[in-house]
Amino acid sequence: MSTFEVKDTFYLNGKPFQIISGSIHYFRIVPEYWRDRLEKLKGLGMNTVETYIPWNMHEPEKGRFVFDGMCDVAEFVRLAGELGLYVILRPSPYICAEWEFGGLPGWLLAGDEVRLRVSDSAFMDHVRDYYKVLLPLLRPLQITEGGNVILMQVENEYGYFGNDRKYMEQMRDLLRAGGITVPLITSDGPTDESIEGGKVEGALPTGNFGSHTRERFGIMKKHVEGGPLMCAEFWVGWFDHWGNGGHMKGNLEQSAADLAEMLDTGHVNVYMFIGGTNFGFMNGSNYYDELTPDVTSYDYDAVLTEAGDFTEKYEVYKKIIGKHTTVPQVKLSTEIVKKAYGNVTVKEKVGLFQALGDISTPVCNSYTQSMERLGQSYGYILYESEIANERRLEKIRLHKANDRANVFLGEKRLLNLYDRELLQEWELETDAEPGECLRILVENMGRVNFGPRMEEQRKGIDGCVQINGHMHHGWRQYCLPLDNLDRLDYTRGYEEGLPAFYRFELWVEEKGDTFLELPGWGKGCVFVNGFHIGRYWEIGPQKRLYIPAPLLRQGQNEIIVFETEGKSSGRISFCDEPDIG
Repeated sequence: MSTFEVKDTFYLNGKPFQIISGSIHYFRIVPEYWRDRLEKLKGLGMNTVETYIPWNMHEPEKGRFVFDGMCDVAEFVRLAGELGLYVILRPSPYICAEWEFGGLPGWLLAGDEVRLRVSDSAFMDHVRDYYKVLLPLLRPLQITEGGNVILMQVENEYGYFGNDRKYMEQMRDLLRAGGITVPLITSDGPTDESIEGGKVEGALPTGNFGSHTRERFGIMKKHVEGGPLMCAEFWVGWFDHWGNGGHMKGNLEQSAADLAEMLDTGHVNVYMFIGGTNFGFMNGSNYYDELTPDVTSYDYDAVLTEAGDFTEKYEVYKKIIGKHTTVPQVKLSTEIVKKAYGNVTVKEKVGLFQALGDISTPVCNSYTQSMERLGQSYGYILYESEIANERRLEKIRLHKANDRANVFLGEKRLLNLYDRELLQEWELETDAEPGECLRILVENMGRVNFGPRMEEQRKGIDGCVQINGHMHHGWRQYCLPLDNLDRLDYTRGYEEGLPAFYRFELWVEEKGDTFLELPGWGKGCVFVNGFHIGRYWEIGPQKRLYIPAPLLRQGQNEIIVFETEGKSSGRISFCDEPDIG
């Protein structure tokens, strides 16, 4: 049986082993392309691949587990093994990763009792239930069991979040009790305070950083007790958020110098080798001075593009890695082509308000409730109520509301509110008729994935709606996760300028990767043959959405666009190259 040990360096079967790894998140790439991305990683000279494991993908509802398709982590690990690659797994409940809620499932927020990432029994009971299912799947993949997993992570960047030592010990003990025998690591920012806050006995501290290798390793050396120095996330680019003005790019010359010094001194995991895509509603957000939700593309200015294409960075890094190991010649086994299918025009359309009865069943209550309290994690929620006593709407205020709300009276759009605007009282001065319908469409833009605001991420309206200074009661609440659009009836009716669904048909002779552009549209999300490829927003920087060829069919394809701003040109375009700003 093979062994992997942590001493003064890493030892594989008793011999020194330098980890040269790259990050690939299996859940951001269609499974049909896993082999291609792994082959390209091996062709760079890397011997290891690293991945997070997102809890929210694997347990989307409490007690319902998913480990097939894009969630088949065991198959991803086995495929890496077929190519002779070792694997670092990061199965901790929290992953950050610019991923929705940092990988935590939204249903944790359904009640008030759960405090996140602490030794609180309510949180830890959920983690234990998850690990009882997850760890038996991971156990046989370890190198000590004949597999190819050499390291596992206890928790992720915990020193940035807190310092609950008991929690870290509980997380470590859960792994060991679950049969995890490979060496354990923690990964934290390269400061004394962060490393101390996130370390735990029995796990090697590693660092996450993107520059100043000598300085960072110098700090880490004090904490590894003679063990190996490793950068577990060597940030070679950065992520984009909506409205940031342009695609974020790293400094290639500087990162090449840092990589060279890293390999001269220790071990590395390049973050990201390929970023992939935040399909569906799975983009995360940050919140410092304001809400900054991440775009659909997780290109990250990585070594490969979002669509898996080689970059200049790939060639530069290959030369550096080639000084430390033999770079193999790898024949790529997956044929990938790009296709520009041109323009298509809308076939059918139906308004959201007209389609409500087909895709959602209202939950009636005297007061508004958040998505999570209604059993919903992602998407949109619509609150609907009739005006009763008011003859004029003068003021409106939403309490405990996140993240973006469109307010309508009858067929008239009154307000678009975003982030801190949701906290304010707004003057309307709008005439109202008794019985006229007030509607508030709220979008979950992606839960914050970093910092203490994670505990303030209930979406929708968790408080109340004030009209003219008093609380308004009597609401119909429509959960809209948009996971049942096959039920849409396009004969229900349509009103220009209001939220609506638009159906397109695309005929494909030869399947290829393509990029969807929505000229003249405002904001919303797109579904291709029932698969949610992500969000679009006219503010950019991302202008086109990546559609991998495996999501298409030879022949007729159905594309559904949900547009919330009432902006529609009636056409969409399929291009053969990206435009991420």
